[in-house]
Amino acid sequence: MVAQKKGASRGSEDPEELARVPLQAILLADSFTTKFRPITLERPKVLLPLVNAPMISYTLAWLESAGVEEVFVFCCAHSKQVIKYLENSEWFSQPNFTVTTIESHDSVSAGDALRLIYERNVIHGDFVLISGDTVSNMSLTQVLQEHKERRKKDSNAVMTIVIKRSKPSQITRQSRLGTDELFMAIDPNTKQLLYYEDKADHAKGSIYLDKLLLADKSSISLHNDKQDCYIDICSPEVLSLFTDNFDYQHLRRHFLKGLLVDDIMGYKIFTHEIHSSYAARIDNYRSYDAISKDIIQRWTYPLVPDVKFFGDSSTKLERLGMYRASEIGQSRSAQIGPFTVIGNGTKIGDNTKISNSVIGEGCSIGPNVSIEGSYVWNNVTIEDGCKLRHVIVCDGVIMKSGAVLEPGVVLSFKVVIGQQFIVPSYSKVSLLPQPTKQDSDEELEYADNSTGIAEISSLTHTLDKSNGEIVNEQQETQRWPTSELGTGGAGYVWSVCEGGHDEEWRHSVAPIPAEKLAEVIQAVEDDLEFAQDGSSLPPSGELKLDSNDSDYDEESRDDSYFENEVEATFLRAVDENIKVEHVVLEVNSLRLSSNKQTADCAGAIFYSMMKLALETPHNSASELVQATTKVITNWKGLLKYYLSDIDEEIEVIMKFEDMCLESAKEFSPVFDKILYLLYDQEVIREEAILRWDDEKREADESDRIFVRQAETFIKWLREASEEEDEEE
Repeated sequence: MVAQKKGASRGSEDPEELARVPLQAILLADSFTTKFRPITLERPKVLLPLVNAPMISYTLAWLESAGVEEVFVFCCAHSKQVIKYLENSEWFSQPNFTVTTIESHDSVSAGDALRLIYERNVIHGDFVLISGDTVSNMSLTQVLQEHKERRKKDSNAVMTIVIKRSKPSQITRQSRLGTDELFMAIDPNTKQLLYYEDKADHAKGSIYLDKLLLADKSSISLHNDKQDCYIDICSPEVLSLFTDNFDYQHLRRHFLKGLLVDDIMGYKIFTHEIHSSYAARIDNYRSYDAISKDIIQRWTYPLVPDVKFFGDSSTKLERLGMYRASEIGQSRSAQIGPFTVIGNGTKIGDNTKISNSVIGEGCSIGPNVSIEGSYVWNNVTIEDGCKLRHVIVCDGVIMKSGAVLEPGVVLSFKVVIGQQFIVPSYSKVSLLPQPTKQDSDEELEYADNSTGIAEISSLTHTLDKSNGEIVNEQQETQRWPTSELGTGGAGYVWSVCEGGHDEEWRHSVAPIPAEKLAEVIQAVEDDLEFAQDGSSLPPSGELKLDSNDSDYDEESRDDSYFENEVEATFLRAVDENIKVEHVVLEVNSLRLSSNKQTADCAGAIFYSMMKLALETPHNSASELVQATTKVITNWKGLLKYYLSDIDEEIEVIMKFEDMCLESAKEFSPVFDKILYLLYDQEVIREEAILRWDDEKREADESDRIFVRQAETFIKWLREASEEEDEEE
């Protein structure tokens, strides 16, 4: 299946014990949420395509490669669809990898699922707990060993959760995954989790820790720069704890937080932080978009589109992150842009442009169509002249000529959009009518979801539980109102729930609107001002108990990490043609969350620009200068935004020196030409260059390499300056 072979060691037990107790996993194939409605009314979330492969395949492929030998897949909503998929897949026939399904029609929460599994008595040792919407390539070896060693010393250490450092953008709540800001308190010595709270559950700027937490701890690290990967290593006691506590429904809000405040039983939860590996959960449409991009850009290797487990090894990686199946029909005049995946059997018409998108199998895309940043699933028909920007289009949809989908639109299965009809931003359209009773309170993962699904079934009588297709003959003769979706249209436009308009942008595949991003940055600045009076904690810091004034020392930020984040933001702006003012907002949020100065931003942006020029194909120094000229011409407005004074301009010149000596030596022979280019494009002023020259005069000869190289240019600047002075 996956190219990577399993070989994960599981602690220090002897081989006989390993043979007796194979490593097991519980995979929840129901998220018990409604965040992917209306799509999930017809197909379970774990079977939704993620870069043209069902989500659950990523989770199973990782478990198999990581050394898990037995997986129990818990199925609830649309259980027949999940079981049918697994039975017809290769997962049931893998050597040393057993997949068993457990079906339930009564469970309405993760707690119910784990209680049922406990009753089945199938778990015999430590196990991995994961949902079927998780993508990872991490090794389980170290976290399993840590968990087992802790268990030997303390039987109350029942759970280890996997975390990773989140991107700075996530800290500022303009999260790339669309999730709430998460606060954790961790013992830095033992890695024990002491406190867990998301942004939605606490007052702005305030965190309250129980004094008992401090009783036997020398220090506590408080973080809001960590991401919960929702990968848990559990001891068998976890299942019995759910059985003993029927109010445990949600894995985090109830179980995890319940154990953290339970002083009587004394159970403990620990953390394991990953650094270079990948792990993320698809929780909403925005994280669906972010994780899809990560897969295409190969952060999830070996779980990438051209690996065999996807079932179609004919998909090939081409330049600039383009993946194309071997059997597609593409017009010569059609343009396929970077970071795009095209599935088998898809036909693309004349003068059609597709970029930063995933197109499924068997699609028919007409001429003069524009598709940007979108996800078009299988067997979709898009007629001539249609426009799609940052949308999701499910199987069997028909878009008639000239139709337009504004950013954030979701079209569920077999919807028809009429000619020339414009679907407004963030609209959700389905052949099934919207339930009259909506779930409330952030779509909690329990309680009313079951009644909601039942109500939908009674309203429509159309949901075939085995395959999710429309089967009611009466529905075939009854036409949907054409006024909703234009002439010839079919489907219901769902209304946004109360308070939903404020949140639609957070959970959408569409880029965050500039005005919302500005609000987010202003909120961060307000939080920082609030923190200055000592009533709040810094983004991530350590609380030392021997400090009289409870001073918090901020953890040092890794400069390379900040540069990498700016570079990723810049490259995304290049790929998606994002406006400079919008990039500025994102970089500013990175600056605030990483506690950086304007000069740091200027240096990181300049580095990103030069690296892009260096990676542009070139065969000579002159071609490298041409590539650099193009990049600087296109993006000088972004760089100049962070060059407000001479000192910052000098920092950029010195940054360029460092690059020529270390990370980008190809620029070394053309340093003077690039320096002149920066001057000619009015990025670096004459005064900055002359002051740089003055500062280098007393330096060692080894530090004057590039000053000597630019000597002719500097001399010309000085002479021109003197002539101007004489004329004045």
